[in-house]
Amino acid sequence: MEATVVKSQYEIERGKPLPSLNHAIVQQNLIFQLMSNHRNQYSILPELNVTVSKKDRVPDIAIFPVIEFVPEEDTVHMKEAPLGVIEILSPSQDLTELIQKSAEYFKKGVKSYWLVLPSLRSIYVFSEPGEYRNFTYRDILTDEPLGIELDLKEIFR
Repeated sequence: MEATVVKSQYEIERGKPLPSLNHAIVQQNLIFQLMSNHRNQYSILPELNVTVSKKDRVPDIAIFPVIEFVPEEDTVHMKEAPLGVIEILSPSQDLTELIQKSAEYFKKGVKSYWLVLPSLRSIYVFSEPGEYRNFTYRDILTDEPLGIELDLKEIFR
């Protein structure tokens, strides 16, 4: 007999499981460091719907060219591709699924895809499907396509 998998409302709406505490801490630290160092270069946007290959995806963090706040205009579905996408692995997520998602993002025009593994204090930076560099908490992450450098000691703390 096959077990029935029940998805939470959060997972049904966003297509991914509810984040864990470590996921939330790492996401907060990434946003803070990216905003501190690259606010004039990029808009760092968490949990925003991005339309990818006829589907909406909700990356943990999307990196766009600077987007101005215009109170009279708003959207819940970004049609243009972000420059970068950051996905943080939660304990109940499938690593293979996140790697497959990267291919969808690259087809849409994303220049860089980060896969964050909090339990290993590690970030894989993909510049195209199958091409990546691995950085650990002792490293300075360098994302050449986006011109970003981050001290990972500040992320995994």
